[in-house]
Amino acid sequence: MKHGKKYTQSVAEVEPGKEYAVPEAAALVKKMAKAKFDESVDMVVRLGVDPRHAEQQVRGAVVLPHGTGKTVRILVFARGDRDRDARAAGADHVGAEDYVTKVQEGWTDVDVVIATPDMMALVGRLGRLLGPRGLMPNPKLGTVTDDVARAVREAKAGKIEYRVDKAGNVHAPVGKASFPQEKLAENMTVLLQELLRAKPASSKGRYILSAYVSSTMGPSVRVDADSIAVTA
Repeated sequence: MKHGKKYTQSVAEVEPGKEYAVPEAAALVKKMAKAKFDESVDMVVRLGVDPRHAEQQVRGAVVLPHGTGKTVRILVFARGDRDRDARAAGADHVGAEDYVTKVQEGWTDVDVVIATPDMMALVGRLGRLLGPRGLMPNPKLGTVTDDVARAVREAKAGKIEYRVDKAGNVHAPVGKASFPQEKLAENMTVLLQELLRAKPASSKGRYILSAYVSSTMGPSVRVDADSIAVTA
């Protein structure tokens, strides 16, 4: 694959084989983001787990302190007081049977779906439509809850979900290239700390095998994940 001049120039700035401390990696990724649009910044973390075993699945959610820089569109399945709570908190779409029908007709123009527990019998009909898109509400991720107002606020503030794939990798957004270096570094640190906390008890040996960060159009930078400590 042939890369453009800007990409080639950026690659030359990355020292081969070097693991960069989080602040250095954040600064370098920002420097190498040369597209005419505000590039997204993403992390890929390879974990020493075997996702084929249920007890080594790594999945959860974390609120990034500075968000992702992306506008999050939220659908809430709720009725009555919870309907009003969701709207007041800033949900983009709130409803019940009407939105079940809309989703069944092919509409999934949202980033997060939240539901109250009493709505799950209804929402369960949408599993084959929402599941493959990573939109199915899940109690473990905080998207099945009676406190819909809190769930909406957290999602708007920058709550992201993560899940290890079949190859043992976790892909997650950590901000935009326009973010100040300090905020980008803090988001990266919080994600790595969260993954360390989520380490399965059955995972033996080295857990974080590698971590890379890159902007949409830029080359990847290897991050020194060993410098990150787990916080309470």
